[in-house]
Formats: sequence, C-alpha cells, structure tokens
Amino acid sequence: MTDSKPAALMLEDGTYFVGISCGAEGEAYGEICFNTSMVGYLEVISDPSYAGQIITMTYPQIGNYGITRADMQSERMHLRGLVVRSMCYTPSNFRSEGSLPNLLKAEGVVAIEDIDTRKLTRHIRDAGAMRAIISTEDLDRESLLAKVLASPSIVALNLAQTVSTAQPFEFSEVNDAHDFVLKAPLEQRYHVVAYDCGIKRGILRNLKRAGCRVTVVPWDTSAATVLALEPDGVFFSNGPGDPEPVAATAQAARELFGKLPVFGICLGHQMIGIAAGAACEKLKFGHRGGNQPVMNLRTRCVEITSQNHGFGIVFSSIGELIPELSGGVCEHADDLRFWVERSVAPVVSSREFGRIQLTHVNLNDGTAEGLAFLDYPVFCVQYHPEASPGPTDAHYLFTAFARLMDGRADYLDIDLSADRLSEWR
Repeated sequence: MTDSKPAALMLEDGTYFVGISCGAEGEAYGEICFNTSMVGYLEVISDPSYAGQIITMTYPQIGNYGITRADMQSERMHLRGLVVRSMCYTPSNFRSEGSLPNLLKAEGVVAIEDIDTRKLTRHIRDAGAMRAIISTEDLDRESLLAKVLASPSIVALNLAQTVSTAQPFEFSEVNDAHDFVLKAPLEQRYHVVAYDCGIKRGILRNLKRAGCRVTVVPWDTSAATVLALEPDGVFFSNGPGDPEPVAATAQAARELFGKLPVFGICLGHQMIGIAAGAACEKLKFGHRGGNQPVMNLRTRCVEITSQNHGFGIVFSSIGELIPELSGGVCEHADDLRFWVERSVAPVVSSREFGRIQLTHVNLNDGTAEGLAFLDYPVFCVQYHPEASPGPTDAHYLFTAFARLMDGRADYLDIDLSADRLSEWR
C-alpha cells in the first residue's frame, strides 16, 4: 500500500464507512451503485454510462492485473468515484502498463478501500441506489451528511450530453487488443450512423467487425442530418442516467422509424421504447455486472449478459396485448417472467408503430430486456452484447443488425453458438 490517508463514505440515509484513500484526493458526489463483475474493472470504470455515479465493486480484490489503456472503453473516466474492498498496488500481468491506483490519481477519480463492500452492497440492494459522497478531506459524519443531502440527484439530469462527442467523426480504429484470437473483420458492406449517448469502444469495434463503416454523431443530431448521410442503418448507443431528459435522441429515433433499419443498446433501447410510447421507470438498484441472466423468448435460450443501467422501460405502457399473438393472454403481467414460464414472446399493439414484441426478459427481476418491431425494421436490447467486460453470449445481435440491413425478415433467428464460434480463429 502506498497511501494510508484516511477517507470516508457517506450515503444519504446516514450509512457511514471509514476506509483508506486509493485514488485521487478530494471529494466526489454521485449515485452509489454496485457492479458484480469479477473481472474487467478497467472496462467498467471507463464506461461513459457510469457518468454521475460512484461504483462499488463487489469482487473483493481489484487492480491485481493492472491497467492496459487499449482495454479502456473511452478516452477518459466519467465515473464520480470508486469503492473497493482491497486495492492491488503491485499488479502482475504481461499486458499491464501500470497500476489502477496510479490511473485513478492521474484521472482525478476519488476512491476508497478497506471497507466492507459486502455490507455496503447488501445495503444498496435492500435500500436502493441513493446519493453518496467519498471524501479524503472531511471525515465528520454530520458535515458529510449535510453535503450529500445538498447534492443533486441524477434523476432528470441529461448526463448523455456530458459524455457525447461534440462533433461527428468516422470510427477508424482497426486494431483490437484481442485480435490475436479473432478472425479478420468482415468486409465493409454497410454505412451505419451511430448516435453517441456515451458509446463504448467495444460496441464500435463490434459494429466494424460486422462489416460496418461507422459515422459517430452527437446525441442531439436531427433525423434529417442523419438521412442526409445516406446510411444503411442507424444505431442508438448506451449512455448514462435518466432517459427522459434525452428527448432529442428519442425524437430522432421516432422520425427514423420506417426510413432505415434501427438497432439500439441500453440507453438506445430506452430511446426506442420512449419513441414508441413507452414509459420508463427507475430500477431499485439497477443491473450492473457481467453475469446477468436474460431469457430470449424467441429461442428459449438463456444469455448471460453484461449490463449497466439504472432505468428500464415498462413493457405494458407501450400498448394493449394482442391475444392471438400472446398465447391467448389479454392482461399484462407486472413481472415479465410470466412470459418465460409460458414460453411466449408477447406482442402489443402500439399507438403509432404497429405490433411490438417483447423478445428478452431479465430472469433476476422480470423486467424488459429486448423489443422487436414486427411492422418496422427496428429492434433493441437493454444489455451490452459487445461484452466489454463480460460474456459473449449475445454477440449474435451485431449479426442480426447486419441481416436487418440486408432486409431479411428472419434477422433475429440465429444459432447463437454457431454465430459466436464463427468469429474465433
């Protein structure tokens, strides 16, 4: 350990921890959350979707294989702070370029270690995500509680605009740190415009590997501007925080339905849902980690997925069920595992965009994880199929997007295992 400076963590309900600083000095405010990934801490903390948040890593030792900048999902860190049980200061890995604590200091990220992260995680799970502060300057309980209570909530904040690119650009990165085990990318056949609401490098790499030339545009780019670029398809990216204030992106999605094939991930899933008339809800503690089970209702396959979001769409708010396409069921169920038990992928009649099918359900809490429009070339998922970090079960969705741009009606009917194995050397 190289730094024994004390630090404190205070939650807005008065829960208090004292530990040791393992990053930059100062104070950091944000919404406290937890991530259950066992590896991939660098990809986690460099994900722009964590803007406005303090991340608690549930795996006890973090930093043991160091950092490699090629694995970062953005150019800089956007999280507010980091909480770990035990930080490693002397990493061992042939790819390591340095230690995680040194990176945190260089990036100005306040971090705390030597606290009971299991206790903290259980508390967040029971009480829900809430505001918090990490401080290396002030350890006083009353003072810290007053500060955190005066800090803003991430609800109703447009965090996407804080992490989006300011200008359009063409993604030109060719080399991937994992190319030694992957076949060469497919020949570029499609031009895709990707809305940057906090897009990860891993997603851009996977679009490129699927044969796409990718033009990245700011979050508030108009549909007319996108159409003028003459793309073959449009992608709506992941991103941080509350989807409701990201109204310009949702409006663009709405105007692009029916004009081009559309694919959305995470916040992009929420943008597509809102554009179709869905309401969104704040989840109690969100889904964050690389081990989240999701049922694909179309194939009956369970995908172990990578996720990072605190909000989700309410499937029942899109429209009324179509009984003849929903196993004869007329009434919505609050817990969508109802459809898992019945082996049915239900379909609703939306107000403006025809039939919309629920394709994926989270098996932990029964929330919506995927949609497919049956009358428009549009589909979306709540999780991160590019696996940065996480498993590769859902890689087939990039192939599905390519097939959608080819005009195939069976674009989602893919042998998941065969698709994944086809990319490995």
